[in-house]
Amino acid sequence: MTTAADPEILRARGLTKTFGDFVAVRGIDVDVAKGESFGFLGPNGAGKSSTMRMVAATSPRTGGELSIFGLDPDTDGPAIRGRLGSCPQQDNLDEELTVEENLHVYGRFFGLPRSVIRGRTDELLDFAQLAERRKDRVEPLSGGMKRRLSIARSLVNSPELLLLDEPTTGLDPQARHVLWDRLFRLKRRGVTLIITTHYMDEAEQLCDRLVVMDQGQIAAEGSPRSLIERYSTREVLELRLPLDGDADHTDAAVLSSLEGVGERVEALPDRVLVYADHGDAALEIATDRGLQPLSALVRRSTLEDVFLHLTGRTLVD
Repeated sequence: MTTAADPEILRARGLTKTFGDFVAVRGIDVDVAKGESFGFLGPNGAGKSSTMRMVAATSPRTGGELSIFGLDPDTDGPAIRGRLGSCPQQDNLDEELTVEENLHVYGRFFGLPRSVIRGRTDELLDFAQLAERRKDRVEPLSGGMKRRLSIARSLVNSPELLLLDEPTTGLDPQARHVLWDRLFRLKRRGVTLIITTHYMDEAEQLCDRLVVMDQGQIAAEGSPRSLIERYSTREVLELRLPLDGDADHTDAAVLSSLEGVGERVEALPDRVLVYADHGDAALEIATDRGLQPLSALVRRSTLEDVFLHLTGRTLVD
C-alpha cells in the first residue's frame, strides 16, 4: 500500500489488454510507490510484457484505468515517456556505433544539450563499468556489457522511473550479479524500478514487493518473504526413494506412506517434496514409517516454491 510519504508512481485499476480475441492482461489492479522496486513475476505468456508496454505509454490499454506520475498515458504519453527510462527484453542498441555514441544519439532523442549529454555519458559509463570500452563498437561486446549499456542508455534522461523487462535473460551468473549491483545502486539513489522476470532468485534479490501473474491475472501480491510465508512452509524436505520396476515417486504407495508428514506433499517423477515447518522432524517421521530414502535434503522454502504452487509445473505455449 502507498502512503502520503510515498506517493504513487503507478496506479492501475481493472487494467486490460486484448489482441483481437486474445486477452493478454485481464483486469489487474496495481500500485507502485515512489522509490519502490516492484516486480512482475510470471511464466512466459503471463502478460508481464504487455503490462510493461502499457506502463511505458507505448501500447494503449484496452480497458480499465491507468495513471503514471498522475498522468493518463492516452493523453499525456510524451510527458510520461520523458520522465521514464525503458530497457526492453531484447537489446536494441545501435551495434555499428561505439558505446559512447549510443548514449549521445539517445540523449538527442530527448532534446538534451550536447554539453549535458557529454557529462551524463561520463557518469553513466562509470556507473555501467564501461568507461574503458567507450570508443569500442557495440557489436563485439559481451552480452553482459550490452545489457549494462542498455540500462545506461535508458538512464540518459535521468528518469524517475526505470522499466526493466527481463533484465538478465541470457546472462551468465557473474554478469547477472554485476547487473543486480547496478540496479541496487539505482534504487539507493531513489529511482523507482519496475521489473519483469521469471527468475525467482532475481525477484527475491531485487524486489521490495511483487505480483505473481498467470494467464493475464494477478495470482498473488506481497513481498517475497510474505509470499513464502503465505503460500509455502518454512522448510522443504526433498526425498529420493529407491523404486522398483516402472514405479516412480508418484506411486500411490509412496504418497500414502507420507500422508500427514507435512502440510503438503508433492510427488515428482524423480523426487518427493514434503512441505513442513521443520524438515528434520518430517524426515524423522518418514523414516519411522519405514521409508529409507537414497538421499534427503532439507532446505528453506523459496519464491520458486510459491511460483510453482501458484502457476503449476506444466509449460504453457
